[in-house]
Order: sequence, then C-alpha cells, then structure tokens
Amino acid sequence: MQTVIAFIIVFGSLVFFHELGHFIFAKRAGILVREFAIGMGPKIFGMMKGETLYTIRLLPLGGYVRMAGEDVDQIELQPGYRVGLILNRDNVAEKIYLNQNVQNPNVLFMEVERADLEKELWIEGYDEENQFVRINVSRQAIVVENGTELMIAPLDRQFNSKTVGQRAMAIFAGPLFNFILAFFVFAFIAMMQGVPTYEPIIYDVVENGPAAEAGMQKGDFVKAIDGDPIEDWQELSGTVQEKPGEELTFLVERGGQEIELTMTPDALEESGKEYGQIGVMYQSPVEKNPLKALAFGVTQTYDYTVLILGLLGDLVTGQFTIDALSGPVGIYKATETVAQYGVYNLMNWAAVLSINLGIMNLLPLPALDGGRLLFFGVEALRGKPVDRQKEGLVHFVGIVLLMILMVVVTWNDIQRFFF
Repeated sequence: MQTVIAFIIVFGSLVFFHELGHFIFAKRAGILVREFAIGMGPKIFGMMKGETLYTIRLLPLGGYVRMAGEDVDQIELQPGYRVGLILNRDNVAEKIYLNQNVQNPNVLFMEVERADLEKELWIEGYDEENQFVRINVSRQAIVVENGTELMIAPLDRQFNSKTVGQRAMAIFAGPLFNFILAFFVFAFIAMMQGVPTYEPIIYDVVENGPAAEAGMQKGDFVKAIDGDPIEDWQELSGTVQEKPGEELTFLVERGGQEIELTMTPDALEESGKEYGQIGVMYQSPVEKNPLKALAFGVTQTYDYTVLILGLLGDLVTGQFTIDALSGPVGIYKATETVAQYGVYNLMNWAAVLSINLGIMNLLPLPALDGGRLLFFGVEALRGKPVDRQKEGLVHFVGIVLLMILMVVVTWNDIQRFFF
C-alpha cells in the first residue's frame, strides 16, 4: 500500500506540473481552458471553478488540459433549432437551452433562423409570437444540452486563433515545467541535506588493498598524484582508473602535515576494459548554502538531461534494444525499491522521472508535444497551417503506435518482474 501511495504521489506530481505548464500559458494567451484533468478514464471527482472544470480521473497514467478549439467542441445552432434563452438586464443571452422544455417563466423561446456564436455573437429567429428577433449573446454564455453545460468559445478564445508563437508556448510549457520541477526538487534536497563538495577526502580504506598497504588512512586529503594537483574526487578517481598496474605517488595532507604515499592500483576488468582501483571508499562532505543549492539544482538537471539524451541516442543507434525500456510497471517497481531508502531518495527519483517525462514529450513524434511543435514549425515556415484533418490523422496514427509501444513495454515489464 505504501508503494501504491508513493507511486500515485510521484507520478501524479509529474503529471500535475506538466499540465500546469500547458494551463498557465494557455490562460496567458487568452485561450479558454475547458478542463484540467489529472489521470485518464472515468471521472471520480470534478469541481467547476470559473470557466474551467478541474477533474481527477480513475487511471493515474497521465492527464490533459482541454482547450477550446482543439476538439470538435463548438456549438452550431442550425436553422429550425428550438432554443430557450435566459437574458440578463441588458437583454443579452447568458444561458441557451437546446431542444428541451424548460419550466422557467423567464425563458425566451425562439426558433433559430441564423446564429453566430464565434465572431459577432448573436442569434436571430422567431419568438413564440412569430416575431423576428435578434438577441445578442454574452461572451460567457452557457449552452445546456441534455443536462450538460458548455461555455461558448468566441473565436479569439480558441486555441487555433492564436499566433504560432502563443500556441507553441502553450504546448512547450508542459515539458518545460517538468524541467523546472526537477530543478526545484534537486535544489530543495540540496538545501535540506547540503551540497556535495566533492573534496578528495578518503572516507575509508579497504583492508589489504593497495591504499591500505601504502599507509593511506581515513580522513587523508589527497592534494596531488605524481605531482599533478587534484581538485576533486572525480579527478582522483579518474586518474586512478586510467592507470591500472602503474605506480603512483600520492601527496596527502594528514593532521596539518603533507605525506607522500606510493602505491600501484590493482588492474580490474569490466566489459573488456581494464581499469585501476586502490581500495578506498568515498562519501562527499556537504555544505549547506542556499545559493550553492540552487546552482546544484541547475547542474543536476543538466547532467541528468545529458545522460537521458545519451541513452536515447544509444536506443536510436541500436546499442540497446526496446527490451531495456520500462513502462508504468517498471516505474512502479523502481519506485517501490527507491521508497525503501527514504523520502529524499524518492524525491530524487521523482526529479529524474520528471526530466525523463519532459524529454520524452519533446520528441518530434506524432501525438506528443514535440510532434505538435514540429507542425507549428512547418506552419511558421510555410506561412499557413497544415490542413487540420491531415494533422489530426497523423496524430491519431501516432497515438495508436504509442499505445502499441506501451503494450509491448508493459508486457516486457511483466515478464521481467513476475516470471
């Protein structure tokens, strides 16, 4: 149960911040956001606030921000429709009932002749006394049909009416917020636990190893190897690994005195490659500094981004196969393992997943944010949008292929963990 809760919190947070990016920049562009959903499938909770419906859905495997104009959600009043209108004090329609009887004495019934609910916002037709009337419609008018309410979306509130830049930013903001979330999580962990200084200080010495036999002790500060200054632990480790079987002279500081120690790294082999090891353990000292914590958040986000992009490159070049990929089941099992090592490790894992989610969504594939951004780029170059039906078909095919990939990856996870 603890793992289930951890998984829902971690994955839900990633989805929430991703969709929050879409939501904020859509609102900034003046786009009507109809729904902000966390999860997919049937609705288990919903709350209408302002012009947006906020929902939590059954399957914690994603989410979405539904913007006016993206789907076929526009209301068309065809000639002959019988509608009921509730007017405000200025005789402007605020609520429109479609083809249903409404028991309200304040409702004006009319048969529609013509209507414009996108540009000029009016309805023309004949009232119950067969008089021709023209009623202006509010920009926030609600259309009610079969008990379902839907706010009209004037053309300037629709997604496709915005500039290429505004639409691209509304889509790009989702992945962007995943990187921002990762930065803040890494920075928060660093503020709480301290920022590693990576000073080349020996944490412990393995018995009978080259370092122990040379007289190296816990707490020794390594200043140089073969006369070359050592700035941090990574440089120390790299130097030792590159010189298996070669005699090295270490200059260490111990108790305020400098001591020279000579040792020869053991030659070990991994994946057909030889490397050196002297038998010491390391645990970086930490420093609690808010500014350095923020810088640590930036560097960690950058480093993990480069690492994940490198793994993607290996996938493209065939250095590892699709069998190495993990889906929801694999992420769940990894979350179960990480959660056992404490909340900070779980937060670190969430930050890495957030970067991964941001990168994956930016891939130029149909149905992903990157695929949509690719179409916006084509539109910017052509000076006109790609045919909506053709673009929709490409995204539909992309969704089908992604679902197939998800099934394959999930089946691989099930076989890996349960068989």
